[in-house]
Amino acid sequence: MVEVIGVHADLASDEIGKSHLDDRVLAVMREVPRHLFVPAPLASAAYSDTPLPIGFDKTISQPFMVALMTDLLAPEPTDRVLEVGTGLGYQTAILARLTAQIWSVEVVEEFAIAARTRLKALGLENVAIRVGDGSRGWVEHAPYDKILVAAAAGKPPPNLLEQLKEGGRLVMPLGEPEQQKLSVVDKDDRGVHIRRLLAVRFSELETVG
Repeated sequence: MVEVIGVHADLASDEIGKSHLDDRVLAVMREVPRHLFVPAPLASAAYSDTPLPIGFDKTISQPFMVALMTDLLAPEPTDRVLEVGTGLGYQTAILARLTAQIWSVEVVEEFAIAARTRLKALGLENVAIRVGDGSRGWVEHAPYDKILVAAAAGKPPPNLLEQLKEGGRLVMPLGEPEQQKLSVVDKDDRGVHIRRLLAVRFSELETVG
């Protein structure tokens, strides 16, 4: 799987600005058992570089996309990270191995319950998950060094930008449904700066209420 991720990174190098992803990210991709984060009937396909359905019209992202979003986030061991869209917890598990603390918000209660079980089984104690509207973030633990959103929106949600530290980074797909681009949003004392990279297709970020 990791070898295929490397091939994809090389093919997309013009769009993402690099031909090789961070070795720390690739090492964790090797360590975290992806088959534990897909429905049991799909376990045999878990290491194929493709998204897989997990229920509720949602998917687990293809391994290359998980690795790329993690790489673009540039996680550091001391980072406090907000994740929006826990799913069954695979991306969460990757981030938990690379950062100090993850707060993850999931709109589907069944996913949140399943993710807690899977992450606990792997001994990952630096993760907190709650059910809610991810576009609102998790203000009680803000500000965050990094924010990763596994769903698309036309523009960065204002609440998430507000909860991002100055000097922090947000990675998410931005754009209308047929024109989404995986984007890197950096925040500094001059404002917010957006880099739009390669075309992607993600579910729309759901809001509640």
